[in-house]
Amino acid sequence: MLNEVNEFLVTKKDGVYIDCTAGEGGHSSSIYDYCEGQARVIAVDVDYEVLEIAEERLKSRNCKIEFFKAPYQEIDLVINGMSLNKVDGFLMDLGVSTYQLKGEGRGFTFMNDEPLDMRMDTENYLNASMICNQYQEEDIANIIFEYGQEYKFARRIARNIVNSRPINSTFELNEAVRKALPNEEIRRRNRHFATKTYQALRIEVNQEFKNIKTALKKFEKFLNPGGRIVVMSFHSLEDKIIKEHFKNSEKLKIITKKPLVPSKEEVSTNPRSRSTKLRVAEFIG
Repeated sequence: MLNEVNEFLVTKKDGVYIDCTAGEGGHSSSIYDYCEGQARVIAVDVDYEVLEIAEERLKSRNCKIEFFKAPYQEIDLVINGMSLNKVDGFLMDLGVSTYQLKGEGRGFTFMNDEPLDMRMDTENYLNASMICNQYQEEDIANIIFEYGQEYKFARRIARNIVNSRPINSTFELNEAVRKALPNEEIRRRNRHFATKTYQALRIEVNQEFKNIKTALKKFEKFLNPGGRIVVMSFHSLEDKIIKEHFKNSEKLKIITKKPLVPSKEEVSTNPRSRSTKLRVAEFIG
């Protein structure tokens, strides 16, 4: 949804825009091009590995984009570090990046046998292996139920995770989840049977919902009047957090009464985009 992001985020081509989840730099470079090189674009990501890839990639195009390694919930550190007072737009593209899914040794995917990690910021203490091996069964069940929306089988999965300890790799986690589910349930699912469990563990490891709430509150402190917040989410609970914040804030005007979704053409070329919801709000002060 590059075009939609640019059209809603950019209110003036010589503004200052922060891509809070830069990934490999796709949105950052698109914003820069859309502004015809006039804007100050700052690419931020908590994942140092992917930020290095983005920086190297965009250097080859002579894009004058600045890079900053930081989590989006600490956006105030970025702004202070860049000697800024106010900016004209924030972009968040939530969830796990393609690089993280494909990256070896990160443990985000059930497709490869890797160490069970799932940290977006590799400097963080908590990882998925620690949750599986150290959390109480009830706490694991609650995480899988709430964050994974695995309503029927959360307790069975949690019980089998505990009974299968130690679990240190993705394939070991896959096996623990598989044994917890009836065969007919596995056959019935459209996606991989462990998808919801992986989603839940990733959200807990990275404290994603808590951090989204923190970031949204901070954005309002640093926006110029008329500046915008654009958020792309891939999870119904993420979208609910964003919707409620925009609705309840007295300093924001909702631009998208209903979330925008990708076109059929984009979904056909990029199936991962099918669950994307884009919401936009404008700072009115």
